[in-house]
Amino acid sequence: MKNRILLFTFYFLPVFFSGCMKEDHNVIKIALVSPFTGDLAVLGQGMKKAVEMAVEDANASGKFKGITLKLVTFDDRADPKEAVNVANRIISDKKIFGVVGHLNSGCSIPASQVYAKENLVMISPGSTNPKLTLQGLKNIFRVCTTDDIQGNFAANYVINNLKIKRVAVIHDKTAYGQGVAESFKNNFEEKGGKAVSFDGIDSGDKDFKALLTSIKTKKPSLIYFGGPYPECGLITKQAKELGLNIPIFSDDAINSPEYVKIGGKATEGDYATMIGIPAEKLPKAKKFVDKFKNTYPDTDMQPYDTNAYEAASIIINAIENTNIDKLKIVDYISKIKFNGILGKTSFDKNGDTLNKNISIYKIINGKFVYVGK
Repeated sequence: MKNRILLFTFYFLPVFFSGCMKEDHNVIKIALVSPFTGDLAVLGQGMKKAVEMAVEDANASGKFKGITLKLVTFDDRADPKEAVNVANRIISDKKIFGVVGHLNSGCSIPASQVYAKENLVMISPGSTNPKLTLQGLKNIFRVCTTDDIQGNFAANYVINNLKIKRVAVIHDKTAYGQGVAESFKNNFEEKGGKAVSFDGIDSGDKDFKALLTSIKTKKPSLIYFGGPYPECGLITKQAKELGLNIPIFSDDAINSPEYVKIGGKATEGDYATMIGIPAEKLPKAKKFVDKFKNTYPDTDMQPYDTNAYEAASIIINAIENTNIDKLKIVDYISKIKFNGILGKTSFDKNGDTLNKNISIYKIINGKFVYVGK
């Protein structure tokens, strides 16, 4: 009996593993890396839904006969060290043909160096720190514009449209938050404005009343914040509680319904920039937006969803047009002229998108409302 069991095992094991290998051979993976836990998890979950849609659209199109595209997700927790760990796991999986991510510049910059070892393409939907693409890495791209563009735009808007000359600047000390805050401050002062203070906070802080009390004595007409919505929502709420009734102006990382949920009525009249043009203003994005809302009717779209869909679509397009040759993907994307939901996307020699559009939003009646670009 024992011999029969052994004979059965040796006879069927090769068949079993052959089937697994065949299935694996017919699968190509695209990785999405973002925070899926912690304060920024809602952004990562939105991006996941968008990339899932891109992968589903590609599989349904019939372009990859006999091949199935598969999305695999990795949580970097918005932590640079974890981002490097995740990147090493990704390059060890030879079935991964491209990476959508990372979201945070502080994660993208160190992780990009890991991907460069294998010349694995990475397209970030939201990392805006200029340092990311100034490292001389040929495999790194982004579909968002950079902080120097965003900071300059915000400074222009505050001076020319809001007619404000005195501001207080706060940032969260991260590569992203501090980077965009410095860009705003430098451009604002070059244009004749005055930054009455420039302060850093720690990500995860909850009580800003001591800092805001100090800022109040300096009589700014506006607070510019560099960083994401969790801290900014609390800052605008606590500022109003202290009688500091001035608007907050911030970056694309607060442009989420979550900001209003945290700050409540205190957010009314606050401003935020957003990289790119609103999806509802782009003809090709309407189909995506409608499908997203129909697929996830109880879910708010987040600021990087369209960018994540586009980044995934570019990688998928490269896989198709290089005949599934992983070694050719980076070179193909460096020369791409992709007509997608963001309009026409192509990249400069550093991997930066040539789309330099920035939009401005104001919170009116509890919602971010587009007011110009």
